[in-house]
Amino acid sequence: MRFTQSTAGKNFLTLSTPPGEIMRCPNCNSEIEVYRNPVPTVDIIIEIGDSIVLIKRKNPPYGWALPGGFVDYGESYENAALREAREETGLEVKNLRQFRTYSDPDRDQRMHTASTVFIGCAEGSPAGGDDAAMARLFTEQDLPQLAFDHGRILADYFSCKKQR
Repeated sequence: MRFTQSTAGKNFLTLSTPPGEIMRCPNCNSEIEVYRNPVPTVDIIIEIGDSIVLIKRKNPPYGWALPGGFVDYGESYENAALREAREETGLEVKNLRQFRTYSDPDRDQRMHTASTVFIGCAEGSPAGGDDAAMARLFTEQDLPQLAFDHGRILADYFSCKKQR
């Protein structure tokens, strides 16, 4: 076991014991079973007028995607969504609301993630930053090929918008 620093500056425990095996408590020497759990992530659909913001990923897996990322230890999902939006697009998002959670074990080729998707509004022009090489506006009619399961997420989003 070792302590690692997260991007939010909080310490978290990294386990060197493989999942499913037994590790020992460093204080009382009791057995502790290690479990593998999905990793919490957030994605955010940012509305600007009749368009939404997508980012072109700087890191693998490459491609166009919704702004988003991992929730830091000690951070709320809402704050994670706002932080990722700010870091990857330079936009300050308002009227944040939760949309849905997507948890298919195959949604991310790197690991099993469970993403809570938010919707919010912003003004201005997006600019790529942090993990985003580029950020730009798209409409439903001109969406590019999307990474992860973001095509499904946006299909659900546009379907819900039409039902209102």
